[in-house]
Amino acid sequence: MKSRNRISVEQTQRMALTTGLQTSIRLLRADAAGLSRYLEEAAAENPEIILTRRQVQDWLPRWKSAFRADGEQPEQAAAASSLVSHVLGMIEALRLGPAEARIAEALAEALEPSGWLGRSLAAIAAETRASVPAVEAVLRRLQERAEPTGLFARNLAECLRLQAEEADELDAAMAALLGRLDLLARGEIDRIAREAGIDLADLRKAFGRLRSYDPKPGSSFEAFAAPVREPDLIAEKGPAGWIVSLNRSALPAVSVAEGRAKGRAEARALIKMIEGRNATLLSVGQEVLGRQAAALEAGMGALVPMTMADVAVALGLHESTVSRVVAGTAVDTPRGTWWLRSLFTKATREGGPAAGALRDRLARLVAGEDPDAPLSDEALAAALAEGGAPIARRTVAKYRGMLGLPPAHRRRRRH
Repeated sequence: MKSRNRISVEQTQRMALTTGLQTSIRLLRADAAGLSRYLEEAAAENPEIILTRRQVQDWLPRWKSAFRADGEQPEQAAAASSLVSHVLGMIEALRLGPAEARIAEALAEALEPSGWLGRSLAAIAAETRASVPAVEAVLRRLQERAEPTGLFARNLAECLRLQAEEADELDAAMAALLGRLDLLARGEIDRIAREAGIDLADLRKAFGRLRSYDPKPGSSFEAFAAPVREPDLIAEKGPAGWIVSLNRSALPAVSVAEGRAKGRAEARALIKMIEGRNATLLSVGQEVLGRQAAALEAGMGALVPMTMADVAVALGLHESTVSRVVAGTAVDTPRGTWWLRSLFTKATREGGPAAGALRDRLARLVAGEDPDAPLSDEALAAALAEGGAPIARRTVAKYRGMLGLPPAHRRRRRH
């Protein structure tokens, strides 16, 4: 039997990732820092792309809340349990004598969620039956060894000063800003220049460095915290509710050079892709934070069940698009900087609370427990059940592991 060659016509479909589509996907996944680097590389290759660094116009929400908290009554809230564990481990490594160890533990117990001290040194001296100079000496040792720098500060100015000293940036301009934080909070940098007799350009450089510091280093130990950086989104409370906006100061402005040189079409195409990326990011951020407005008001314990599929359906997007957008995206809020992805959480059971909310409540139960009698997993499960969230002991152990919390016997204070 002879074989014959036959010619046939078939029609198939397949998706080909063009260069433009690949770039769009890359921009969609990029955070502010990554996108800035990409734009700088693109501008270096194409002289028709003009980048202009935007001037910072306003403080981020985390800074505004720090300015408000400075000078007010200390927060009536326990520091995150992971912060307390971190600090106690640091104190143990110092190998202090018995009297100094008691002072150090009292200072650790006085930490607020921000990482600042919530009690006066005189009160701690009275509690530990030590002199105020002795407490100050132990405090200095803790501040020198603290990581991140700024923990154990007594106020915002000291917190920032410790970070400036660590970075070797405490020059005359920085000192002038730290000595006039009330004016800096109102944006009166020209007045600071006049009063301190320092060149305005030097003050602006110092201001740029100061904005990279962390005003609340203790908040980085919260369960859902993102690293301190320029966030992609900003969430602030307005008269009519929460307002979500892009952090324009995190990205340079992009424009096309004048003339008719080669590369203008590519520059215009890049600008169009960036506008599309920003529009998608903003719409997803607004939908996510609109659904989780209670968490913005009351903290992560108020999270409600929400999936990426829910957001995708509401916006008419594919679920993979939502996943790309939220990957690595950070939002700055008055409660700190959060990962947008951390706001997605499933219900523990049908009609039950969100798993993320339960983890937050668990972390706060551990943070508020008696260090001499820490709560067992069974006791934690019972406490959560009293709050309307029946949960098995093994689930508590699972969530505790996810939060990096040790078991009860390892959380017990050593005497």
